[in-house]
Amino acid sequence: MSLEIKVPPVGESITEVVLSRWIKNDGDVVEMDEVIAELESDKATFELTAEQAGTLKTIAAEGDTLAIGAVVCNIEDGGAAASPKQEGESPKADAPALAEEATKTEGSQQVNKDSYASGTPSPAAGKILAEKGIDTAAVKGTGVDGRITKDDAVKAEAGKKPEAPKAAAAPVAATPAGARAERREKMSPLRRTVAKRLVAVKNETAMLTTFNEVNMKPIMDLRGKYKDQFKEKFGVGLGFMSFFTKAVTVALKEFPAVNGRIEGEELIYNDFADISIAVSAPKGLVVPVIRNAESMSLAEIEKSVLTLALKARDSKLTIEEMTGGTFTITNGGVFGSMMSTPIINAPQSAILGMHNIVERPVAEKGEVVIRPMMYVALSYDHRIIDGRESVGFLVRVKQLLEDPARLLLGV
Repeated sequence: MSLEIKVPPVGESITEVVLSRWIKNDGDVVEMDEVIAELESDKATFELTAEQAGTLKTIAAEGDTLAIGAVVCNIEDGGAAASPKQEGESPKADAPALAEEATKTEGSQQVNKDSYASGTPSPAAGKILAEKGIDTAAVKGTGVDGRITKDDAVKAEAGKKPEAPKAAAAPVAATPAGARAERREKMSPLRRTVAKRLVAVKNETAMLTTFNEVNMKPIMDLRGKYKDQFKEKFGVGLGFMSFFTKAVTVALKEFPAVNGRIEGEELIYNDFADISIAVSAPKGLVVPVIRNAESMSLAEIEKSVLTLALKARDSKLTIEEMTGGTFTITNGGVFGSMMSTPIINAPQSAILGMHNIVERPVAEKGEVVIRPMMYVALSYDHRIIDGRESVGFLVRVKQLLEDPARLLLGV
Protein backbone atom coordinates (compact mmCIF):
# COMPACT_ATOMS: atom_id res chain seq x y z
CA MET A 1 0.00 0.00 0.00
CA SER A 2 1.29 3.43 -0.94
CA LEU A 3 0.42 6.60 1.02
CA GLU A 4 0.70 10.07 -0.57
CA ILE A 5 2.34 12.73 1.62
CA LYS A 6 1.03 16.18 0.73
CA VAL A 7 1.95 19.75 1.65
CA PRO A 8 -0.07 20.49 4.79
CA PRO A 9 -1.83 23.82 5.45
CA VAL A 10 0.73 25.97 7.28
CA GLY A 11 -1.04 29.29 7.62
CA GLU A 12 -4.14 31.14 6.53
CA SER A 13 -2.36 33.45 4.09
CA ILE A 14 0.17 30.91 2.75
CA THR A 15 -0.70 29.31 -0.61
CA GLU A 16 2.64 27.75 -1.54
CA VAL A 17 5.91 26.57 -0.04
CA VAL A 18 9.36 25.59 -1.27
CA LEU A 19 10.88 22.18 -0.61
CA SER A 20 14.11 23.47 0.87
CA ARG A 21 15.74 20.19 1.91
CA TRP A 22 15.21 16.44 1.89
CA ILE A 23 16.29 15.04 5.24
CA LYS A 24 15.65 11.46 4.06
CA ASN A 25 16.64 10.19 0.63
CA ASP A 26 14.65 8.34 -2.00
CA GLY A 27 14.48 4.65 -1.07
CA ASP A 28 15.19 5.20 2.63
CA VAL A 29 13.14 3.30 5.19
CA VAL A 30 11.35 5.78 7.46
CA GLU A 31 9.46 5.47 10.71
CA MET A 32 6.06 6.85 11.63
CA ASP A 33 6.24 10.60 12.46
CA GLU A 34 9.92 10.77 11.43
CA VAL A 35 10.97 14.10 9.88
CA ILE A 36 11.66 13.52 6.19
CA ALA A 37 11.91 17.05 4.70
CA GLU A 38 11.88 20.77 5.39
CA LEU A 39 9.37 23.14 3.77
CA GLU A 40 9.95 26.88 3.62
CA SER A 41 7.26 29.52 3.27
CA ASP A 42 7.64 33.27 3.00
CA LYS A 43 7.43 33.47 6.78
CA ALA A 44 8.94 30.36 8.38
CA THR A 45 10.40 26.88 7.94
CA PHE A 46 8.29 23.78 8.63
CA GLU A 47 9.08 20.09 9.07
CA LEU A 48 7.33 17.43 6.97
CA THR A 49 6.86 14.13 8.78
CA ALA A 50 6.10 10.59 7.62
CA GLU A 51 2.46 9.64 8.22
CA GLN A 52 3.28 5.94 8.22
CA ALA A 53 6.32 3.68 8.31
CA GLY A 54 7.67 2.37 5.03
CA THR A 55 9.94 3.14 2.09
CA LEU A 56 10.22 6.74 0.92
CA LYS A 57 9.60 7.48 -2.77
CA THR A 58 10.35 11.13 -3.47
CA ILE A 59 8.33 13.02 -6.09
CA ALA A 60 9.27 16.69 -5.62
CA ALA A 61 12.87 17.88 -5.81
CA GLU A 62 14.72 20.31 -3.58
CA GLY A 63 13.96 23.87 -4.65
CA ASP A 64 10.53 23.03 -6.11
CA THR A 65 7.68 25.43 -5.35
CA LEU A 66 4.65 23.44 -4.22
CA ALA A 67 1.04 24.50 -3.69
CA ILE A 68 -0.71 23.61 -0.46
CA GLY A 69 -2.07 20.09 -0.94
CA ALA A 70 0.46 19.11 -3.60
CA VAL A 71 2.00 15.62 -3.36
CA VAL A 72 5.57 15.73 -2.07
CA CYS A 73 6.32 12.00 -1.90
CA ASN A 74 4.88 8.52 -1.39
CA ILE A 75 5.55 6.11 1.44
CA GLU A 76 5.21 2.46 0.46
CA ASP A 77 4.84 -0.53 2.75
CA GLY A 78 8.21 -2.28 2.51
CA GLY A 79 9.11 -2.80 -1.15
CA ALA A 80 12.31 -2.17 -2.99
CA ALA A 81 13.46 0.13 -5.67
CA ALA A 82 12.58 -0.83 -9.23
CA SER A 83 15.12 -3.21 -10.76
CA PRO A 84 17.58 -1.52 -13.05
CA LYS A 85 17.89 -2.65 -16.67
CA GLN A 86 19.86 -5.83 -17.07
CA GLU A 87 23.33 -5.18 -18.35
CA GLY A 88 23.41 -5.38 -22.10
CA GLU A 89 19.60 -5.14 -22.44
CA SER A 90 18.62 -3.00 -25.40
CA PRO A 91 15.08 -1.52 -25.23
CA LYS A 92 12.99 -1.61 -28.38
CA ALA A 93 12.55 2.12 -28.07
CA ASP A 94 16.19 2.53 -29.06
CA ALA A 95 15.70 0.82 -32.40
CA PRO A 96 14.77 3.98 -34.37
CA ALA A 97 17.86 5.75 -33.06
CA LEU A 98 20.07 2.82 -34.07
CA ALA A 99 18.49 2.69 -37.51
CA GLU A 100 19.03 6.42 -37.92
CA GLU A 101 22.67 6.05 -36.88
CA ALA A 102 23.14 3.20 -39.36
CA THR A 103 21.62 5.28 -42.15
CA LYS A 104 23.83 8.23 -41.23
CA THR A 105 26.93 6.00 -41.28
CA GLU A 106 25.96 4.48 -44.59
CA GLY A 107 25.43 7.91 -46.10
CA SER A 108 28.74 9.19 -44.82
CA GLN A 109 30.56 6.34 -46.53
CA GLN A 110 29.11 7.46 -49.87
CA VAL A 111 30.27 11.05 -49.55
CA ASN A 112 32.55 12.23 -52.33
CA LYS A 113 36.00 12.91 -50.91
CA ASP A 114 36.20 16.09 -52.92
CA SER A 115 33.26 17.58 -50.97
CA TYR A 116 35.49 18.22 -47.92
CA ALA A 117 36.40 21.73 -48.99
CA SER A 118 33.28 22.58 -50.99
CA GLY A 119 30.44 21.29 -48.81
CA THR A 120 27.38 23.54 -48.55
CA PRO A 121 25.98 24.02 -45.02
CA SER A 122 22.29 23.78 -44.19
CA PRO A 123 20.71 27.05 -42.95
CA ALA A 124 20.93 25.92 -39.32
CA ALA A 125 24.51 24.74 -39.74
CA GLY A 126 25.49 27.93 -41.54
CA LYS A 127 24.14 30.05 -38.67
CA ILE A 128 26.12 28.09 -36.07
CA LEU A 129 29.33 28.25 -38.11
CA ALA A 130 28.90 31.99 -38.78
CA GLU A 131 28.28 32.77 -35.11
CA LYS A 132 31.46 30.93 -34.11
CA GLY A 133 33.55 32.21 -36.99
CA ILE A 134 34.28 28.72 -38.37
CA ASP A 135 35.15 28.43 -42.08
CA THR A 136 32.88 25.96 -43.92
CA ALA A 137 35.95 24.71 -45.77
CA ALA A 138 37.27 23.40 -42.47
CA VAL A 139 34.19 21.23 -41.84
CA LYS A 140 33.55 17.85 -43.46
CA GLY A 141 29.87 17.42 -44.32
CA THR A 142 28.17 14.09 -43.67
CA GLY A 143 24.90 14.92 -45.39
CA VAL A 144 23.77 14.11 -48.92
CA ASP A 145 26.40 15.15 -51.50
CA GLY A 146 28.69 16.36 -48.72
CA ARG A 147 26.16 18.83 -47.31
CA ILE A 148 27.17 20.15 -43.86
CA THR A 149 24.44 19.26 -41.37
CA LYS A 150 23.58 20.96 -38.08
CA ASP A 151 25.20 18.02 -36.28
CA ASP A 152 28.42 18.61 -38.23
CA ALA A 153 28.38 22.29 -37.23
CA VAL A 154 27.79 21.49 -33.56
CA LYS A 155 30.70 19.05 -33.54
CA ALA A 156 32.87 21.60 -35.26
CA GLU A 157 31.78 24.20 -32.68
CA ALA A 158 32.79 21.81 -29.92
CA GLY A 159 36.24 21.44 -31.41
CA LYS A 160 35.61 17.98 -32.91
CA LYS A 161 36.16 19.02 -36.55
CA PRO A 162 38.78 17.21 -38.59
CA GLU A 163 42.09 18.82 -39.26
CA ALA A 164 41.64 21.65 -41.79
CA PRO A 165 44.00 22.60 -44.58
CA LYS A 166 46.94 24.66 -43.42
CA ALA A 167 46.05 28.28 -42.85
CA ALA A 168 47.41 31.19 -40.90
CA ALA A 169 46.59 30.81 -37.22
CA ALA A 170 44.21 33.43 -35.85
CA PRO A 171 45.59 35.53 -33.00
CA VAL A 172 44.48 34.30 -29.57
CA ALA A 173 42.79 36.89 -27.39
CA ALA A 174 44.49 37.50 -24.08
CA THR A 175 42.62 36.00 -21.12
CA PRO A 176 42.18 38.46 -18.26
CA ALA A 177 43.83 37.46 -15.01
CA GLY A 178 41.74 36.47 -11.99
CA ALA A 179 38.56 34.50 -11.52
CA ARG A 180 35.46 35.68 -13.40
CA ALA A 181 32.93 33.10 -12.27
CA GLU A 182 29.33 33.93 -11.51
CA ARG A 183 26.50 31.88 -10.07
CA ARG A 184 22.72 32.10 -10.00
CA GLU A 185 20.49 31.22 -7.09
CA LYS A 186 16.72 31.10 -6.95
CA MET A 187 15.30 33.61 -4.49
CA SER A 188 13.85 31.98 -1.40
CA PRO A 189 10.19 32.63 -0.55
CA LEU A 190 11.33 34.75 2.39
CA ARG A 191 13.59 36.90 0.23
CA ARG A 192 10.88 37.31 -2.44
CA THR A 193 8.37 38.40 0.17
CA VAL A 194 10.79 40.83 1.80
CA ALA A 195 11.58 42.35 -1.61
CA LYS A 196 7.90 42.83 -2.48
CA ARG A 197 7.04 44.30 0.91
CA LEU A 198 9.92 46.78 0.88
CA VAL A 199 9.02 48.07 -2.57
CA ALA A 200 5.34 48.29 -1.59
CA VAL A 201 6.19 50.31 1.54
CA LYS A 202 8.28 52.78 -0.47
CA ASN A 203 5.52 53.17 -3.04
CA GLU A 204 2.47 53.21 -0.78
CA THR A 205 3.54 55.27 2.25
CA ALA A 206 4.69 58.84 2.76
CA MET A 207 7.84 57.71 4.53
CA LEU A 208 10.06 60.25 6.25
CA THR A 209 12.96 59.87 8.71
CA THR A 210 14.02 62.01 11.64
CA PHE A 211 17.31 61.62 13.52
CA ASN A 212 18.72 62.27 16.97
CA GLU A 213 21.66 61.10 19.05
CA VAL A 214 21.82 59.46 22.44
CA ASN A 215 24.54 59.66 25.08
CA MET A 216 24.87 55.99 26.05
CA LYS A 217 27.15 56.58 29.07
CA PRO A 218 24.38 56.43 31.72
CA ILE A 219 23.12 53.06 30.44
CA MET A 220 26.64 51.71 30.02
CA ASP A 221 27.50 52.77 33.57
CA LEU A 222 24.32 51.13 34.89
CA ARG A 223 25.02 47.90 33.00
CA GLY A 224 28.62 47.85 34.18
CA LYS A 225 27.53 48.21 37.79
CA TYR A 226 24.69 45.66 37.88
CA LYS A 227 25.23 43.23 34.98
CA ASP A 228 26.72 40.47 37.16
CA GLN A 229 23.96 40.69 39.76
CA PHE A 230 21.36 40.89 37.00
CA LYS A 231 22.73 37.74 35.31
CA GLU A 232 22.92 35.89 38.61
CA LYS A 233 19.35 36.77 39.60
CA PHE A 234 17.54 36.44 36.27
CA GLY A 235 19.78 34.05 34.32
CA VAL A 236 20.08 36.39 31.34
CA GLY A 237 22.42 39.23 30.37
CA LEU A 238 21.42 42.88 30.57
CA GLY A 239 21.65 44.27 27.05
CA PHE A 240 20.76 47.50 25.30
CA MET A 241 17.64 46.10 23.63
CA SER A 242 15.66 45.91 26.86
CA PHE A 243 16.35 49.60 27.62
CA PHE A 244 15.33 50.65 24.11
CA THR A 245 12.21 48.47 24.16
CA LYS A 246 11.15 49.84 27.53
CA ALA A 247 11.81 53.43 26.47
CA VAL A 248 9.79 52.92 23.28
CA THR A 249 6.78 51.50 25.16
CA VAL A 250 6.73 54.53 27.47
CA ALA A 251 6.98 56.98 24.54
CA LEU A 252 4.25 55.15 22.58
CA LYS A 253 1.74 55.85 25.35
CA GLU A 254 2.49 59.55 25.04
CA PHE A 255 2.42 59.57 21.23
CA PRO A 256 -0.29 57.02 20.26
CA ALA A 257 -0.15 57.90 16.54
CA VAL A 258 3.32 56.31 16.37
CA ASN A 259 1.72 53.10 17.63
CA GLY A 260 -1.11 53.19 15.09
CA ARG A 261 -1.75 52.25 11.49
CA ILE A 262 -3.96 53.11 8.53
CA GLU A 263 -6.56 50.56 7.51
CA GLY A 264 -8.58 51.64 4.49
CA GLU A 265 -9.97 55.05 5.39
CA GLU A 266 -9.67 54.50 9.14
CA LEU A 267 -6.91 55.16 11.67
CA ILE A 268 -6.33 52.31 14.13
CA TYR A 269 -4.77 53.16 17.49
CA ASN A 270 -3.49 50.48 19.89
CA ASP A 271 -3.51 50.74 23.67
CA PHE A 272 -0.89 47.98 23.90
CA ALA A 273 2.67 47.73 22.57
CA ASP A 274 3.60 44.61 20.59
CA ILE A 275 7.21 45.34 19.72
CA SER A 276 8.72 43.66 16.66
CA ILE A 277 12.45 43.04 16.95
CA ALA A 278 14.32 42.70 13.65
CA VAL A 279 16.64 39.67 13.82
CA SER A 280 19.15 38.49 11.23
CA ALA A 281 18.54 34.78 10.55
CA PRO A 282 20.45 32.36 8.27
CA LYS A 283 17.76 32.66 5.57
CA GLY A 284 17.19 36.39 5.87
CA LEU A 285 15.72 39.08 8.08
CA VAL A 286 12.84 38.02 10.33
CA VAL A 287 10.83 40.15 12.74
CA PRO A 288 9.44 38.22 15.74
CA VAL A 289 7.14 40.03 18.15
CA ILE A 290 7.30 40.66 21.91
CA ARG A 291 3.65 40.81 22.99
CA ASN A 292 2.52 43.40 25.54
CA ALA A 293 6.06 44.68 26.08
CA GLU A 294 4.65 47.67 27.97
CA SER A 295 3.85 45.41 30.93
CA MET A 296 7.24 43.62 31.00
CA SER A 297 10.27 44.23 33.19
CA LEU A 298 13.77 44.59 31.75
CA ALA A 299 14.50 40.97 32.66
CA GLU A 300 11.35 39.67 30.97
CA ILE A 301 12.17 41.62 27.82
CA GLU A 302 15.72 40.26 27.78
CA LYS A 303 14.45 36.68 28.15
CA SER A 304 11.96 37.18 25.31
CA VAL A 305 14.61 38.68 23.02
CA LEU A 306 17.00 35.79 23.73
CA THR A 307 14.32 33.14 23.14
CA LEU A 308 13.20 34.66 19.84
CA ALA A 309 16.78 35.19 18.63
CA LEU A 310 17.67 31.53 19.27
CA LYS A 311 14.55 30.37 17.45
CA ALA A 312 15.37 32.64 14.52
CA ARG A 313 18.90 31.26 14.34
CA ASP A 314 17.56 27.69 14.23
CA SER A 315 14.69 28.59 11.81
CA LYS A 316 12.17 27.50 14.45
CA LEU A 317 10.02 30.64 14.62
CA THR A 318 6.31 30.02 14.14
CA ILE A 319 4.01 32.18 12.04
CA GLU A 320 2.25 33.34 15.19
CA GLU A 321 5.55 34.59 16.63
CA MET A 322 6.14 36.72 13.54
CA THR A 323 2.59 37.97 12.99
CA GLY A 324 1.33 41.33 14.15
CA GLY A 325 3.39 43.91 15.95
CA THR A 326 2.59 47.59 16.38
CA PHE A 327 6.11 49.07 16.27
CA THR A 328 9.54 47.77 15.19
CA ILE A 329 13.07 48.19 16.52
CA THR A 330 16.04 47.28 14.35
CA ASN A 331 19.69 47.37 15.39
CA GLY A 332 22.08 47.96 12.51
CA GLY A 333 24.79 48.87 15.02
CA VAL A 334 25.67 45.22 15.57
CA PHE A 335 26.96 45.20 11.98
CA GLY A 336 28.80 48.53 12.34
CA SER A 337 26.20 50.85 10.84
CA MET A 338 26.74 54.49 11.83
CA MET A 339 23.51 55.92 10.40
CA SER A 340 20.71 54.67 8.18
CA THR A 341 17.07 55.22 7.30
CA PRO A 342 15.20 52.01 8.20
CA ILE A 343 12.15 51.08 6.12
CA ILE A 344 8.77 50.80 7.85
CA ASN A 345 7.54 47.29 8.62
CA ALA A 346 4.04 47.54 7.07
CA PRO A 347 1.27 47.80 8.13
CA GLN A 348 2.98 49.50 11.06
CA SER A 349 3.55 53.24 10.84
CA ALA A 350 7.01 53.64 12.37
CA ILE A 351 10.33 51.92 13.02
CA LEU A 352 13.25 52.87 15.27
CA GLY A 353 16.78 52.27 14.01
CA MET A 354 19.67 51.80 16.46
CA HIS A 355 23.27 52.23 15.32
CA ASN A 356 26.78 51.63 16.55
CA ILE A 357 28.20 53.40 19.60
CA VAL A 358 31.16 55.67 18.87
CA GLU A 359 33.09 57.87 21.25
CA ARG A 360 32.79 61.45 20.04
CA PRO A 361 33.52 64.91 21.47
CA VAL A 362 30.33 66.61 22.68
CA ALA A 363 29.57 69.79 24.57
CA GLU A 364 28.42 69.14 28.13
CA LYS A 365 27.90 71.96 30.68
CA GLY A 366 30.10 74.28 28.69
CA GLU A 367 32.94 71.79 28.29
CA VAL A 368 34.00 69.47 25.48
CA VAL A 369 33.99 65.88 26.73
CA ILE A 370 34.25 62.46 25.11
CA ARG A 371 31.08 60.40 25.31
CA PRO A 372 29.87 57.10 23.80
CA MET A 373 27.25 58.37 21.36
CA MET A 374 24.67 56.55 19.24
CA TYR A 375 22.67 57.97 16.35
CA VAL A 376 19.02 56.89 16.35
CA ALA A 377 16.60 57.18 13.45
CA LEU A 378 12.81 57.09 13.36
CA SER A 379 11.24 56.36 9.99
CA TYR A 380 7.51 57.03 9.97
CA ASP A 381 4.47 57.27 7.74
CA HIS A 382 3.71 60.97 7.40
CA ARG A 383 0.10 60.18 6.50
CA ILE A 384 -0.68 59.30 10.12
CA ILE A 385 2.24 60.78 12.08
CA ASP A 386 2.94 64.51 11.97
CA GLY A 387 6.41 66.01 12.28
CA ARG A 388 5.68 67.26 15.80
CA GLU A 389 4.75 63.76 16.95
CA SER A 390 7.71 62.06 15.30
CA VAL A 391 10.26 64.50 16.70
CA GLY A 392 8.58 64.53 20.11
CA PHE A 393 8.57 60.73 20.24
CA LEU A 394 12.27 60.47 19.42
CA VAL A 395 13.19 63.20 21.92
CA ARG A 396 11.24 61.34 24.61
CA VAL A 397 13.09 58.10 23.83
CA LYS A 398 16.38 60.02 24.07
CA GLN A 399 15.43 61.47 27.47
CA LEU A 400 14.53 58.06 28.87
CA LEU A 401 17.72 56.43 27.63
CA GLU A 402 19.98 59.19 28.92
CA ASP A 403 18.33 59.00 32.34
CA PRO A 404 17.53 55.26 32.75
CA ALA A 405 16.21 55.85 36.28
CA ARG A 406 13.11 57.27 34.57
CA LEU A 407 12.48 53.80 33.07
CA LEU A 408 12.60 52.18 36.48
CA LEU A 409 10.48 54.84 38.17
CA GLY A 410 8.07 55.35 35.25
CA VAL A 411 8.54 59.13 35.09
